[in-house]
Amino acid sequence: MNPFKQAQDLMEKMNELQNKLEQIEVIGESGTGLVKVTMNCKNEVKFVKIDQELIVPNDVEILEDLVIAAINDAKRKVDAKVEEESKKLAGLMPNIPGIGF
Repeated sequence: MNPFKQAQDLMEKMNELQNKLEQIEVIGESGTGLVKVTMNCKNEVKFVKIDQELIVPNDVEILEDLVIAAINDAKRKVDAKVEEESKKLAGLMPNIPGIGF
């Protein structure tokens, strides 16, 4: 197969992966599920859900910490999902001379 065609196919597969990652969403949680953050695999926060019992006047620090923890949990899950999907793509890559994967 022509190396240029292989490279073009690889670029198409990489673009498909980027599009797929934009559609995949994960949910990060904290406070045993009282705070949930939905994030796609392009690190865009799509939704934040905060349980009503956490909304206490003059006690914003705990809520802020739980939101941060939920975002960080979502980010860890995104990183794992991106790695998983990237490994799938790597398995489909052609062997292009001079380019190692």
